[in-house]
Amino acid sequence: MEAARVGGAMYQRSLPASPNWYCSRSSDVNSNGLMGVGAKNIVYLIDVSAASCRLEGELVGHRDLVSGFSFCQHPGQNHLCVSSSNDGRIRYWDSSSKSLLKEHEAHQSPISALHWSPLDKNLVVSGDEKGVVVCYWFHTGDTVSLFPEPRTIFCITCSPHSWNTVAVGYKDGMIVLIDVSKKGLVMQRLRGHDDEIHSLAWSPLPGEDALYSRPEDSEGTGAGQATNGESAGLEKGCYLASGSKDQTVKIWSTVKSKAVMTLKMPYLKKRGSAVDPGVKERLWLNVHWPKGRATQLVSSCFSGELVLWDLTRTGKLRWTLLGTSSEGQNHSRIVFNMSSFHIQDNRQLLISTSMDRAIKCWDLDSLDCCWTLPTLGGFVYTLTFSPVGTGCLALGVGDQMIRVWNTLTTQNQYDTRSFWHGIKSKVTALAWHPKKEGSLSFGTDDGKVGIYEVYTNKPPQISSSYHRKTVYTLAWGPPVPPMSFGADRGKSTYSLYSCAGEGVILQHDPLKLSGEASDIDQLIRNTNNIKHKLSPHTDLSWKPDGKVVAIGNEDGCIDVYEAPSLKLLCSIQQHHKIINTLQWHHDHSSPPELHCLLASGSSNAIVYVHDLRSIIENPPESPVVLTEPYRRLCGHTDKITDMAWSPHHEARLVTASYDGTAQVWDVLQEEGLSNYRGHHGYLLCVEWSPVDPDLIWTGGKDFTAQEWRVSKQEFTKPPKGKKMSKLKGKKANPNPKKKESPGPGEMNGGPVTEGEKTVTGPEQSGEDDEVSSTSSSVPPPATSEMQRKPSAVPKSKDKTDTNLLKKKKPRSMLPISTSMDHRPKEDLMQDCITLASVHHNNAPPAGCVPGEGEHIHFGLFSDRRALYRMFQSEEKGHVEAGHFDSVVYLRLWSGDLEGALQLAVERGELNDHLLSIAPMAGFEAWRRAVEAYVKQLCLQEQYLKAASHLLSINKVYEAIDLLRSHKIYREAIALVKARLPADDPVLKDLYNGWAAVLEKDGHLSSAAKCYLAAGASFDAAKVLARKNDVSSLKTAAVLARISGEVALAKSLALRCAKDLASAQNWVGAQEVLSSHQSLLVHQLHLSTTELLTVMLEDAGLIPQVWSSSHAWSSPDKGHTTLQDQVRDVWEKLFDVSQASAGRRSAATLLQELKSLESPTPSTSVPIRQVLQYSAIHLTHSVLSWLLDDDEQLIKGLWQAVAWLRDAGHFCVSAELLRRLFPDKDVTVCSRKRPKTLHLSAEEGKAAANSLQAFVHYHRLYDRWWSSSAHSKKVHSRLSLPATDFCARDKVEDKVEDKSEDKVEDRESSESGKSAHSPTRSLEDLGLDASLLLSESHAACQATQRSVRLIQEQLAAMVQQHSGAQGTQLESGDKQTSSPTESSDGHGSADAAEGSDDHETLLSLSVKMSELQKELFDLPDTVKTFPHPDVLECCLVLLHLSESSPLVSESLRGDAKVLLRKYGSGPSVLKASRRFLA
Repeated sequence: MEAARVGGAMYQRSLPASPNWYCSRSSDVNSNGLMGVGAKNIVYLIDVSAASCRLEGELVGHRDLVSGFSFCQHPGQNHLCVSSSNDGRIRYWDSSSKSLLKEHEAHQSPISALHWSPLDKNLVVSGDEKGVVVCYWFHTGDTVSLFPEPRTIFCITCSPHSWNTVAVGYKDGMIVLIDVSKKGLVMQRLRGHDDEIHSLAWSPLPGEDALYSRPEDSEGTGAGQATNGESAGLEKGCYLASGSKDQTVKIWSTVKSKAVMTLKMPYLKKRGSAVDPGVKERLWLNVHWPKGRATQLVSSCFSGELVLWDLTRTGKLRWTLLGTSSEGQNHSRIVFNMSSFHIQDNRQLLISTSMDRAIKCWDLDSLDCCWTLPTLGGFVYTLTFSPVGTGCLALGVGDQMIRVWNTLTTQNQYDTRSFWHGIKSKVTALAWHPKKEGSLSFGTDDGKVGIYEVYTNKPPQISSSYHRKTVYTLAWGPPVPPMSFGADRGKSTYSLYSCAGEGVILQHDPLKLSGEASDIDQLIRNTNNIKHKLSPHTDLSWKPDGKVVAIGNEDGCIDVYEAPSLKLLCSIQQHHKIINTLQWHHDHSSPPELHCLLASGSSNAIVYVHDLRSIIENPPESPVVLTEPYRRLCGHTDKITDMAWSPHHEARLVTASYDGTAQVWDVLQEEGLSNYRGHHGYLLCVEWSPVDPDLIWTGGKDFTAQEWRVSKQEFTKPPKGKKMSKLKGKKANPNPKKKESPGPGEMNGGPVTEGEKTVTGPEQSGEDDEVSSTSSSVPPPATSEMQRKPSAVPKSKDKTDTNLLKKKKPRSMLPISTSMDHRPKEDLMQDCITLASVHHNNAPPAGCVPGEGEHIHFGLFSDRRALYRMFQSEEKGHVEAGHFDSVVYLRLWSGDLEGALQLAVERGELNDHLLSIAPMAGFEAWRRAVEAYVKQLCLQEQYLKAASHLLSINKVYEAIDLLRSHKIYREAIALVKARLPADDPVLKDLYNGWAAVLEKDGHLSSAAKCYLAAGASFDAAKVLARKNDVSSLKTAAVLARISGEVALAKSLALRCAKDLASAQNWVGAQEVLSSHQSLLVHQLHLSTTELLTVMLEDAGLIPQVWSSSHAWSSPDKGHTTLQDQVRDVWEKLFDVSQASAGRRSAATLLQELKSLESPTPSTSVPIRQVLQYSAIHLTHSVLSWLLDDDEQLIKGLWQAVAWLRDAGHFCVSAELLRRLFPDKDVTVCSRKRPKTLHLSAEEGKAAANSLQAFVHYHRLYDRWWSSSAHSKKVHSRLSLPATDFCARDKVEDKVEDKSEDKVEDRESSESGKSAHSPTRSLEDLGLDASLLLSESHAACQATQRSVRLIQEQLAAMVQQHSGAQGTQLESGDKQTSSPTESSDGHGSADAAEGSDDHETLLSLSVKMSELQKELFDLPDTVKTFPHPDVLECCLVLLHLSESSPLVSESLRGDAKVLLRKYGSGPSVLKASRRFLA
């Protein structure tokens, strides 16, 4: 277990590693303002509660990238936190003590989501890439694994209102709500997104009253319905917000199981360029619901902007951009995580992490950025302070950016600027100009050298001379030839020198970087008369006075040259490994004897310091070789990467090492003063603060740059590790024997072995950079450092570790003879003598047969026969070892090609190489080899390759059969079309076979293509239509019409039009039908249905829904009849009139109309479907009108109205009657085209009378309601079918109520009299009440009621007898009276009152026969064309007569007669009692 270090004790300030990308929750903030953020395999703790942030420490222990982090938000427990990693481990930490508390490995796959429940302080829920959800209870340590969906989990969020409810977002866009208390029971599946779910956030307040609900949200359940029907814990409901890669944020209602709001990301313009919404790869849509703000939601956007949504508004007023008060506040790239917390003054702060490698803090009240913490996304390769701009620190980082940090500012401790223009690789070297302020040179991993002017906005100058490898070092120094030649005018006083991995040092002219840089090696050779090749250079350092330069080489030698001719003064041969760093002692405020001290570090662990004062002040005639150092600094256990002299002390040096520590030395005393161990990994650079003698800056592999105090470090020397032990061992034993690798030593708090990395954590030897070129001002995609070659690390200039890159040797073809060369030296010497005897004597020595036995290896050095003997021996060895491939190659080398092929065939080890040389053995041998190889490939399931080899021997049909037998149809068809004739029957068979497979798998469009290619157009259309949606049916109909399948095309077009009409898409339905002339009658019916539907919607009788309707369907506000509207539309759009002929003639269309079905009316049919059936009869009526067939015209109108009435839509039928007959006269069916009906047949007259009776019936009610003080109550009671006896009973009850309220009625009647003349009657108002009091219809209706009553009694009797088997039957009265009491209508009540004696089955049957005979004797017209209920009309007339003088005495008498004769039921008698007294 490794604990984190508290920030103040180890370091002062630090730029941490960048937060990990593409994680749904890799950072979180607790209520105390402590933020945890996962960066690489470490969790950094940052105090964000103050005006500026402060790094508190780290949690170290994961071996792989941290994929999730969450705090426990419960009071008293908010110091606990949990982190997950790609290694499958979940660790629980105490953030106060920075210690590990628990861990578990319940996941078998990388963990992708994690959350500590905000409601249950012990529950932690996590999910992995395989879809497994693990619930862990912190107090007990129990784990439960759940598997709700076999999908990749992207995010998980626990509900803050129900402890057992967890929302899970998946990669495919699905959101699932699960109940963790019921073994992961899926409560709801929310479908609506079509791409990755990046983030989920619950509303902070329970319930769903906070947001405005649209009207359409209340209808139905929509998508995302809880398919299991389980919604436990969600009864009260709560909103859930989701952000997806599909560029939308959705607000979900858990009550309605659907999305009630969709927020589309605004396309914001940034720096003059518009965001491309099509680039989904650059979008991560994070959502955060601030605490206590149920109507506000924060989301990220395309380019790093943060948007605050007001969920109560619409349009552009709905969102507000954060950070608009000043330029540069927003992130410049996509945001991954957001979390918020409250501070003391009750303000709420929001913390965001982004791909731009910045952590920002926002005030949610002012929407401004409070502070920004820059982070680093790569190794820190170099640090350097400006010699002119005090406190200006430049950092070269592996994320392709340079940071310039003003370390002395007091307002913003992290005042940092980033530079990325012109940089497309890791920044590995930096050097400030010694005199010019703000001029910073840089070198990169790809060999580029350039100069930035950091105080301007200009792009960098790039040298035209590139290095071939990584730039190791940059240094400013005096120019040397040829750049120093010529006049001083126009020449720079300083040149820029760069040293790179190929071992070359180039001199660049800073005033003319576009010119050619010079290689100083040529000057060194010429000046020193060197003929041999110079050792590759690895570092250089100019003495501050510019008189001499030290150059380090790959062989460990350090050469010191005198400027400007670069004469070699001395060569230091102290190191024996590559030189990594050289530093001259500064010459200000120090004794002259220290000015010539040169410190050097190499890939061994010792630092050497040489005093070159005597050589520099008195240059020798010839170069001097130095082999003894002035001082030796021992203590580091790994290579030295950088060093810096203190500008404040004399002879004080700080060094950085691969052992993970920085060491401060007193050079003169050769003593260690302070050792810094705050990094996790090896160090790459170090720099001493120019203003504070106690401050040092270091950077390294852990992506951090840290500021620390020398005086506050616990240790004075580096930790002792393996390397130091080895060095001491070498001194004690100069000739050590070979031993196995020594055990690991302690290194930076953890184990380390040679050749391995120096930190525990992910094994990262380099960087994995995400690189993309860009010309915009937006930074390039920053890098995430993972694995690269060791040579890519510039400061580690050691040669590539051969142990790491050494490839495994291939198995020897001649292992036996090879092993003979590994015998003792004496035997090898004897072999030479024996071989000489074989070559120079006629006979070989006794017992020596070259190529056999102990002399098998002589086969290589003797004749061919000896070689063949050696091959035979080697073959036996390979067979015994099972290396048959080696046997094959040996036979090939010896020329036995057929034997080699035969062996490979027997072993099933044929390969492409053997097959390529098989033709050398003849055609037959090659053909057999191909056939054998095909069988072998089929066993290996490489069918495509097998078919290709069959083609090579011209077996086309066999290749096709092979592909078809394994259902590889696509390639088989391509092969047939490429190699066989177009009419080959094989092609059609393949198409049909493939189509059948595709159809079975549900790929209907692809199957249709196959059928079309096979010439089966009918099957293609049928298979397309199988999906049965509108688009498929429409496509299938067009396909069938193009293919000539007329009947099928008509059928499919009709199905499509019906579906469109059901969805109220009238325009689309007409378009589909218009392409088929034979479907004209269906167009007419559809237009009639549309007119009827729009008319009723306008009247408010059916609910209005979205529809796509024509302009001509708008209701006529005049007095035109509906029939006239229909004829007008037909004539204008379809050219159908009385003068039409041929297909458009009314007779033809009327005959075709008979094919439309019109079933028996039923109350279970939806109203819009009822309108379609009613429109059929209305269409029939208008066509009969065109034929002047009045009989069929009136019968069609009657059936249209009757369909609505019989289906239970009483008010709709009444409205239709008003639109059909606005003059209240059924014989006048048109105003626009004067038309009076002339009816002669009985059926026509009966239909007309029935229609007229219902017209009067509705007018009678209108008259009653207009004269009644209780019209509203009665109207609400009577919106029911006239045939419903319950409705009539209610009317009778109202009649009784009216008798009790005589005073009110009298007042209302007086008001009615004031409105109507007392001398007028119903006849004067055009209301023929005699039609309503038809005695024949009254008798028919009474008989029908009696029949229904007896049928109910018989059914009840049968039911009682069947249910009473094996039990004592109750009395017959009970059996018969019970059903009558519960039956509907007063007919049953009459029978119940009048049947004193119990009925038997026989007596009921006799009554039924008599009643049926009575019905049979009645005229057919009475039964076919019924009138309104006569008894009901009698009651209404009698009541109306009390309040209005409109009813004549004769009518009242007729009504009383009918009531006495047919109104025997108790309810009717009760209602008519005072009229019949």
